[in-house]
Amino acid sequence: MNTVDAVVVGAGPGGSCAAAVIARAGYRVALLERGPSPGSKNMYGGVVYPRMLDALYPRWWEEAPVQRWVTRRSTMVLTDTQAVTLDMRTSNWGRPPYNGATAYRPDFDAWLAGKAEADGAELLCATTATGLLRHGSRIVGVTTDRPDGELLAPVVVACDGVNSFLAKEAGLHSPVDASNYTLGVKETLRLGRDVIDERFGVRDREGVDIEILGVTGGVNGGGFLYTNLDTVSVGVVLKLTHLAAQQQRPEELIAHLKSHPAIAPLVEGGELEEYSAHLIPEAGVSMMPQLATDGMLVVGDAAAMCLAAGIWLEGVNFAMASGMYAGEAIVEALTAGDMSAVGLAGYERRLERSFVLQDHRKLRNVPGLVLSDRVQHQYPQMIANTVERMFRVDNPLPKPGLRRIFTEERRRAGVKVRDLARDAWTGLRGLG
Repeated sequence: MNTVDAVVVGAGPGGSCAAAVIARAGYRVALLERGPSPGSKNMYGGVVYPRMLDALYPRWWEEAPVQRWVTRRSTMVLTDTQAVTLDMRTSNWGRPPYNGATAYRPDFDAWLAGKAEADGAELLCATTATGLLRHGSRIVGVTTDRPDGELLAPVVVACDGVNSFLAKEAGLHSPVDASNYTLGVKETLRLGRDVIDERFGVRDREGVDIEILGVTGGVNGGGFLYTNLDTVSVGVVLKLTHLAAQQQRPEELIAHLKSHPAIAPLVEGGELEEYSAHLIPEAGVSMMPQLATDGMLVVGDAAAMCLAAGIWLEGVNFAMASGMYAGEAIVEALTAGDMSAVGLAGYERRLERSFVLQDHRKLRNVPGLVLSDRVQHQYPQMIANTVERMFRVDNPLPKPGLRRIFTEERRRAGVKVRDLARDAWTGLRGLG
């Protein structure tokens, strides 16, 4: 039986940041990873926002294994024959300290875990935490599938992902509600660096992130397309309950997205390298578990800290931040010799003072708005028709004016004024 000062379960971004902070303070911390290497169980890539690393690893951008720096961000509304795009590009995001980047998670997670190791954490790969150890009501370690079995520690950090078995075993999660989850499904297509540069209008390490509404048919959700160095990732995010009630499979919806007139020229000729899927906690604070108990904290996706609020789709930055704050709270508690929920309360205080819970609370109603039937099935056609008519020249007829066009298209889409006002108010409260 081994004894350490802290056990961190899961060597994703949250777990590695927590382990690094604890190890830097001079405590012995074991970082457990069930895969053969950190990131090996994660999806192939994603858009990450690593600015949380500024304090932990200054000038992280000089060594982090990113694919491209996102200098162009687009939000696209599609119908079967139309596309309306709000396109933002800035050279400011293409130089330090940068804003966001595309990265392959196996590379990024392995790099971050390696940094934690260099800070003194003990990384144990191919190790699954199979359960919690208790002394009375207090959690005092984990059981594992390793030959030496149990791992004792006065505190455990659950960074074991969206299905967090440890948080559930500790009784911190409410009963699972399928309506709180979406399924992200993605294809990674090889196109070649020169082709990507030409099609997306970028150069060097510049990258593009496109978020898409109105492309998932009868299943509420959204789509995405982003550039890696020589591949692109294209996929859909689907509300789990709606997907279960439909006949369409996720790969059919991706095929539909790739065939759209606005998307097909961007992915044409792409060679499939990977197909992957991942469960996403979408409901924010309304589904977050209790974050602390005697001897344990919950971090990242295990605590439902994924922000899915329309124009903001973030997760890795929330995981890294919560991991760092968990590490700081644990160091504080170890110093005081109090690993009870009261002694670990510094974790939630830090989350409350930071963007982690402030953003989640501010935007708590936006995920439900984005996945609502009106936004999914009525607004895309209303928006696209309104914009199309704005730019259409119907000579010899006079221009009808924007107010008339919008009113006619709102009525044609079946959107009531009171519903439009309610949705606008919900969005403005979250985005304002």
